[in-house]
Amino acid sequence: MINRLVIFGATGDLSARYLLPALVALSEAGALGDHFQLTGASREEWDDTRYREWVTAQIDRHGGHCPADAKAAIVDAARYRRADVTDPADVASVIAGEGPVAVYLALPPALFPAVVTALHQAELPAGSRIVLEKPFGEDLAGAQELNRLLADLVPEQAVFRVDHFLAMTTVQNVLGSRLANRVLEPIWNSTHIAEVEIVWDETLALEGRAGYYDTVGALKDMVQNHLLQLLCLVAMEPPITLGERDLRDRKVDVLRSVRLLTEHDAVQCTRRARYLPGRIGDHDIPAYVDEEGVSPQRRTETFAEVELELDSWRWAGTTFRLRSGKALKADRKEVAVRFRSVPHLPFGHTGEAQPNVLRFKLEPEGLILDLTAIGSTAQALAPLSLTAQMEPPDLPAYGRLLLDVLTGDPALSIRGDEAEEAWRVLAPVLAAWERDLVPLEEYPAGSDGPPPRQPYAAGRLREDLLHEGVVPPGGV
Repeated sequence: MINRLVIFGATGDLSARYLLPALVALSEAGALGDHFQLTGASREEWDDTRYREWVTAQIDRHGGHCPADAKAAIVDAARYRRADVTDPADVASVIAGEGPVAVYLALPPALFPAVVTALHQAELPAGSRIVLEKPFGEDLAGAQELNRLLADLVPEQAVFRVDHFLAMTTVQNVLGSRLANRVLEPIWNSTHIAEVEIVWDETLALEGRAGYYDTVGALKDMVQNHLLQLLCLVAMEPPITLGERDLRDRKVDVLRSVRLLTEHDAVQCTRRARYLPGRIGDHDIPAYVDEEGVSPQRRTETFAEVELELDSWRWAGTTFRLRSGKALKADRKEVAVRFRSVPHLPFGHTGEAQPNVLRFKLEPEGLILDLTAIGSTAQALAPLSLTAQMEPPDLPAYGRLLLDVLTGDPALSIRGDEAEEAWRVLAPVLAAWERDLVPLEEYPAGSDGPPPRQPYAAGRLREDLLHEGVVPPGGV
C-alpha cells in the first residue's frame, strides 16, 4: 500500500468537496497507515500552517459529522508545497521522498499532458501511481496522445482514470441486480427491454464553476464519461469475475458495439441546449450566457441528449438514451430500464397496463420497480411501485476510489483503450455540433428542458434541406 498522496491542484473545488472528506472517511475506517502523508501542491503562496487551516475549514464545511481524531489525523498529515505543476524542477521537489507516491491530478484536463511530461522529467519513483480526473483528453486524438505520454511514465495498471460514478453503491448494484437475480438476467435483452434511459438532470446551475464548465459543456462533462460508464454496466455481458481484466474487457466490448452515428443520425438523435433566465425554488437564475466567467462565443451547451444503438446480439433493437442538463425544474438522476408491453391483456379490466420500469436511483440511492396491479376495485388496473432504499455505503465514492489507488486495485478505473473508445462513440456528435448541424436550443432555468422536438417537414432528411438551402446551418 502506498502511504504518500500528492494532490496537484490541492486548493481547488475537487479537493475541498470530495478528496479531503474522503481521506477523513478512510482515516475513520482505519484504512490509512500510521505513516500516511498528504502533500498539497498549488500556486498559492502558502505554508504548511496556512494549508492546514484551509484543510480544517474544508473538512468542517464538506465533511459532515466526523470524529475529531479522524479529522486531526488528516490535518496533521498535511504538508504544502508552492509549485508550478508543469515545471519539472518544482514537480521533483513536491514528489521527493522515500518510496512510491500516488499523484492525483485535480486539475483542468488541458493541463494533463504538460503535467505528465513534467512528472516524467522529474523521475517519478518506481511503483508510483497517477490519478486523472475526467474528461480524459478533449477528443479522441487528445486521449490517444495522453495515453502515449502515460505509457512512457508508468505501466497501464498504475494509471487510474477515475470516474467516481463507478464507486457509487447504486451504480455497482446495477451489476448486482442483474447478475445475482435469476428473475432478471434471462430477460435482460432487447426481446424484453425497449429502452434504457440514463439521466443526470439537476437543478444545480453553474455555482461558480464557469472557469471549467464553459470550456467543456454537458456532453464532455457528463455524457462522454459518467453516462457512458453507466451504459457499459447496464449493457455488458456477464464477466467471468469482477476483477479488473474481466470487468474492463466487457466494458470495452460494449463501447466497441455502439453503432457510430452518421451525420444524419447526429441531427436526428442528439440535442443540445443552454438555459435562459428563470427561477428555481426561491432563487432567480441568470441566463447561462450572463453567468460570471462565461464566454457566449463558445456556444457551450448546458443540456445534452444522445440516443445510441448497440450492434450486438443482446441489444439489437433497444434504444439507449443518455441525457444530462443543468438548471432544470427537478433533480432526476437515474437509470430507467423500460420493458416492452405485454403482448395481450386477456381480461376485461379497465385502465391501461403501463410497461414495467426498473429504476436505479443514483442520488439519493435507491431502487424502484414500476408494475401494474389490480386497483381498488376488482375491475380496474392501477400502477404499483415497489421501492427499496440502499444501505448507506461504508465509504463515500471518492473514499472507495482513493483506497483503490493506494492499494493498487484498478478494477473501477478506466483503461486506456476504454477511454479512447468512449471518445470514438461521441466523435460524430462533436463534429456535427461543431458544424452547427444540430441547433443550440434554449430553455428557461427551472423548466423541464428544451421543448419536444418537432419533426422536420414531411419527414425529409435535414441534411437534404441543408443541401437545398431550406434550413440554415445554425438550426431551424
